[in-house]
Amino acid sequence: MMKIWLSLLIAILSFKNISAQSAKIDPEKLLEYYENQRYEDAAKYLQSIYNENTKDIKALSQIAYCNLMAGKLPEAEKSYLKINSLQPNNLSALFSLTSINSRRGNASKAKSYLHQIIQLDSLNFSAYKQLAAYEDVPDAKLKFLKKANTLKTADPDVAYDLSLVYRELKEYQQAYDILKTAISADPENFTLQQAQLPLANQLGKYQEVIETGEKLLKINADVNVMNDTGQAYFYVKDYQKCINLYKVLEDLGIQNEGTLYYMALSYRELKDYDKAAIYAQKTIDEAISDHTPLYYAALAGIYEAKSRYSDALAAYKRGLSFGQSNMICYRLGLLYDLNLKQPKNAVVYYQLYLKNKPDQEREKEQIIYARERMTALAQTK
Repeated sequence: MMKIWLSLLIAILSFKNISAQSAKIDPEKLLEYYENQRYEDAAKYLQSIYNENTKDIKALSQIAYCNLMAGKLPEAEKSYLKINSLQPNNLSALFSLTSINSRRGNASKAKSYLHQIIQLDSLNFSAYKQLAAYEDVPDAKLKFLKKANTLKTADPDVAYDLSLVYRELKEYQQAYDILKTAISADPENFTLQQAQLPLANQLGKYQEVIETGEKLLKINADVNVMNDTGQAYFYVKDYQKCINLYKVLEDLGIQNEGTLYYMALSYRELKDYDKAAIYAQKTIDEAISDHTPLYYAALAGIYEAKSRYSDALAAYKRGLSFGQSNMICYRLGLLYDLNLKQPKNAVVYYQLYLKNKPDQEREKEQIIYARERMTALAQTK
């Protein structure tokens, strides 16, 4: 704030030397207007001294600034345009024209001024940062954010926005590294640390998520932090801590299908099948989504663990009613084959599994097993 007032004072005092008209200016009066934020009065006062045809850059700058601060955007734009015509490629005037058009919702004009700035100064961080904010297309947004980040790797706003773009593109390592650099410059920036948690989970850095998450939760019980930390607990097989954390969310009424799903799986791993079944059903009830077949598969698996095969069969088939699932077809083949002893039905679902072209690398063992069992069951007829 002191710098602002100092620059204003210097600008006011500079009027003493800029022209013969400056003798008419009362610096104390002008300073009083500024100190009391009476910018409209300051603009009128300056305009009463300098006629509208003045070509004095400093005077026009002060008049434009006062009108801008007073919210009189058309008047401010008029002065800045005049400055730019008298002194072409004036970066300060171009930035002010950008701001005016941004406030008036004229994104096209604002962007055109920013592009002019970049042509004049290809290393202007602020221009790239502002251009990125206008872009909705990921590739264009990425282009400007990458340039801004290259110029200032520690800027938290750019690092945050750039990490979000990389995350949307599923380039998790890139997003993580961008945030890591910015965090190293500002270790107490909790917003950046919070943004890094889901990325660290994606990259399997579960212990890091737990350490950071626990630290952040001591400061603020943020829902997103609890969500990410709970996942990390699950993946390091600390199932009870996962349950404890997500139970807090449930008690607050802010659970979601994801937290309920991890609770169901955690209870299953702890062999508390009754609660696992309850939470698998809660997961299904919470939201019908693209993941619904997966949730029914989880419920069915719990029933299988409890030897409730008819319930498992019903849950698997219910899952298939929401969408095709290779995993469910395979599991139904196993269920009919090994537990229900219905070889014909087992073959049907093994065939469905193979017909749906499972991933040859990731599901290599399941593919081999399904084919072997189909051959074996055919020989027992």
